[in-house]
Amino acid sequence: MKAVAGGPGGSSPQNDWDGLRVCVAGLGVSGRAAARVLAERGARVTAVEGRDDAALRGHAAELEARGVRVRLGDGDTLPSDIDLVVTSPGWRPDAPLPAAAARAGIEIIGEVELAWRLAHGTRSEATEAAGGAGGRPPTEQSAGAAPWLALTGTNGKTTAVRMLACILEAAGHRTLAVGNVGTPIVDAVLEKHDVLAVELSSYQLHWSSSVVPFAAAVLNVAPDHLDWHGSLEAYTADKGKIYAPGTIAVVNADDPVSVRLGGANAIGFTLGVPRPGQLGVVEDLLVDRALVPDPQSEAAELAALADVRPFAPHNVANALAAAALARAFGVPAEAVRAGLRAFVPDPHRIAHVATLDGVDYVDDSKATNPHAAASSLAACESAVWIAGGLLKGADVDELVRSCAGRLRAVVLLGADRAQIAAALARHAPKVPVVDVPDTDTGAMDRVVTEASALAQPGDTVLLAPAGASFDMFASYGARGDAFAASVLRLAERR
Repeated sequence: MKAVAGGPGGSSPQNDWDGLRVCVAGLGVSGRAAARVLAERGARVTAVEGRDDAALRGHAAELEARGVRVRLGDGDTLPSDIDLVVTSPGWRPDAPLPAAAARAGIEIIGEVELAWRLAHGTRSEATEAAGGAGGRPPTEQSAGAAPWLALTGTNGKTTAVRMLACILEAAGHRTLAVGNVGTPIVDAVLEKHDVLAVELSSYQLHWSSSVVPFAAAVLNVAPDHLDWHGSLEAYTADKGKIYAPGTIAVVNADDPVSVRLGGANAIGFTLGVPRPGQLGVVEDLLVDRALVPDPQSEAAELAALADVRPFAPHNVANALAAAALARAFGVPAEAVRAGLRAFVPDPHRIAHVATLDGVDYVDDSKATNPHAAASSLAACESAVWIAGGLLKGADVDELVRSCAGRLRAVVLLGADRAQIAAALARHAPKVPVVDVPDTDTGAMDRVVTEASALAQPGDTVLLAPAGASFDMFASYGARGDAFAASVLRLAERR
């Protein structure tokens, strides 16, 4: 099962998109990058955005100076005479503009698919109709393009892809973490890299059709974004698109859906003792029994559990996934340890805020769905759980059932807190529950005060909301910042 990478990549070819009429839908970071890059390659670009504010008008002026036509305040109407739509990942397929494009038979792709075509010398299915010259078949690898090591999953994507980039850097590769994180991928593919660490969301995969990573992993699959995809089956199918024909598949052996999507010949990672063909944990070590000369009789020591930060079972799984992708690319074992030690965790991911009177206060505001919250709670022996927000159509019964024995108490906030309260009444009826209906700027102070009153020495007051933040906060980061500030104010009062 040993896989060895090919030679390092380089700059991508300069494709001729001259004259292609492209609508870029959405002027977020990736949309602006796509519009700019396409205009530089001669495409006739019309960018549309449903919002209209001062910041967007500034971005519009910059794009118009590059020859892009910009339409603000109307994201529903498809421009006339369009050959291709490049949509921002958050735009649902049933939104008016992509729905109109689909009815008209116009191809719709996302920024990730655009980046792949830019790097590999293809334009689009619309090329022939537009009268331009065709490129190579989408799946053909360009000698100058950096290979992609890609990963997706309901939870852990950003942590795992940043771990992967650190491991690749420790091995001496020119690399960058891109995709759903950091630098827009359409910019990254036009720079010189040996390999790219690519985080892909289900939205991005939905709008991709020809991407073929060198190796790819599905970290886990649990109900999330069902309001966007329409069903768990559709969400799962979009995740599975990361395993393109010819891609080395890496699967989470502890997640049945990941295993099913990756197939029988995949490399596995597990939190248990690994079998031949897997990476896993032996006592306090991360070991590889897959990407070694003889998986039946030998293993490579990769790192210690203490090298994984922040330490939690789900984060060990992230580290193993990153290691598997890097090892598939030919990275030596010692680079895995060095990369994990160099990794600096992003904020709001099981981040310790303070210890007050023997109680730990932990910010895991990034736990925006039940699966993530369950992983966070599994790292606590006894928790006062702060939960609530927008559940996005997800069910919380299994979450509450699985963590009931770890709960000292629960403090609820946010729009869908009643759904969590109902699950607690069914599956943890003896656990004290405090409902905080407030939505003003002082709401988090009241939440933290209530949680503190319920906590006992040795407990963890854990913000792991299981829902999105947009009912009360601008982002999960703003929610986590509010929690940390409230904890620090509590400390000052003591």
